[in-house]
Amino acid sequence: MIVALVLAVAGTSAMQSSPMPDEAGTTMQESDEPVVELGPGITPPRVIHQVMPDSNSGARGFRVSGVVLIGLVVSSGGLPREVHVVRSLDQDLDQSTVEAVQQWRFEPAQRGDNPVAVRITVEIRFRDL
Repeated sequence: MIVALVLAVAGTSAMQSSPMPDEAGTTMQESDEPVVELGPGITPPRVIHQVMPDSNSGARGFRVSGVVLIGLVVSSGGLPREVHVVRSLDQDLDQSTVEAVQQWRFEPAQRGDNPVAVRITVEIRFRDL
């Protein structure tokens, strides 16, 4: 099975709620970090480290083809937060995909020279060959 990853962006405003270490190593509440809307003047985040989902975990041993859409917030530190399934394909495959995306790392979105948190959607295609 081949997995293809497509990064799509969805601009939405929201707040985060998990703690995150800052550059000094201290922890701040991400609820204090606003999530900005992607648009003019915002450079989208870029994946710099990705973990592939376990494509053998889906459909209880059957081969599966299709798309899982994952929604998440990329923090200003480049960490994935609020990772969730937007469009499901198979319960086990969805879970494997969420677990993989939680391990990804990003170059954060930028507004000018400043990193900002943004909400994005990642499309992950599973193809049976």
